[in-house]
Amino acid sequence: MTLAFVGGTHRTVPLPLRERLAFSTDQAAEALCCFRDRFPGREGVLLSTCNRVELYTAGESDVLPLPREQLVGFLAESRGIDAEVLSPVLFGETDEAVVRHLFSVASGLDSMVLGEPQIMSQVKQALAIAQDSQTTGPLTGEMFQAALRTAKRVATETAIGRERLSIPSIAVSDFVAGVFERLDDKKVLLLGAGKMARETLRYLRDAGAKDVTIINRTSERASTLASELQARPSTFDRLGEELVVADLIVSTTSATEPIITNDYYHSVEKSRHGRPLVILDLAIPRDIDPDIGKSPDVWLYSIDDLGRTCEANRKSREREIPTASAIIEEECRRFMGELHHRNNGPVIARLQAGWNESGDVELERLFRRLPDLDVSDRAEIRKAFQRYAAKMLHLPLASLRKESHSGPPHGLIEALKRLFDLKD
Repeated sequence: MTLAFVGGTHRTVPLPLRERLAFSTDQAAEALCCFRDRFPGREGVLLSTCNRVELYTAGESDVLPLPREQLVGFLAESRGIDAEVLSPVLFGETDEAVVRHLFSVASGLDSMVLGEPQIMSQVKQALAIAQDSQTTGPLTGEMFQAALRTAKRVATETAIGRERLSIPSIAVSDFVAGVFERLDDKKVLLLGAGKMARETLRYLRDAGAKDVTIINRTSERASTLASELQARPSTFDRLGEELVVADLIVSTTSATEPIITNDYYHSVEKSRHGRPLVILDLAIPRDIDPDIGKSPDVWLYSIDDLGRTCEANRKSREREIPTASAIIEEECRRFMGELHHRNNGPVIARLQAGWNESGDVELERLFRRLPDLDVSDRAEIRKAFQRYAAKMLHLPLASLRKESHSGPPHGLIEALKRLFDLKD
């Protein structure tokens, strides 16, 4: 088996070029069909996410890995990019390094966000697209399945993906959940309609929030986001009314001055009748006067509070890297050992066939000399010959299996061929 891969990630490919290089599902399927026609007999899987594009290829052991230049040229042509522009930012690997890289990718160790769980489903989808395009086979199929098994081990045996790392996810899972046991009966007020607001609202929805009101300086954006995520738009002239009934406020605007001052909050505080209020101020500069947090019924968290938790979680994940890497190395050795052993199958088959053939010849000669043997006697003698052959072959085959797990047993294979006169 020969393996080759070429690709680029957020670490090597600038964002504008990465956007041009990315493949949609349909584009990936089309590219793989072209790959199948251009490289007959080769297997290929194309992995394309927002942060990486990687092409994995495989062939039987009697062919050389596809040269890096050909793979780069194929990707460049598929996306209408000059190969000279693309080549400097892509990197490639062959053979065992390909397996190790794929296992690390599937396990989230090569992701922008360390340990992200989404990459596992993306690897699974890439394999499915290749299967539908008929560019997979036993080589890439087994490698990708092994990568997914490795990723599951890393996910279950380490804590590398358990700590949340994004500001919105931490805000909802750690800070809001620390005050409210449930969100389905709470009123959420979202100030702002940008990227941060959108992401936070998605996490709130996942956590059970149903009653969400959105206020934005541009009412059209508030209405658009509200329609998209089943929320209710409102306006800033109704901020006081919304503040009275809110249980949770998430503020993500780009205002240069606080939207809710301490005096403004105290003007409506009595109307709240002491109900708990959680405020997530995710804006820079801050949207909420920090003095509001001194009120006994208010839990106010700033972007700095969330950032400190985010950094602590990141360090916690990083501590899991050695354990995750050890799992990947173990699974990589196992896969390569099984692969090398399988590649030795033809030699083993010829060795066993040679012994069986020689045994059959000698048995027939023996049976001609002993014509009085009945059927049961002949069967017993034949079994004895087979047991003897198995014992004689056990040690060389066991040595071959053991050496396969350390790498390709080229020396032992050649020795067995010469010793037993095995022809290719």
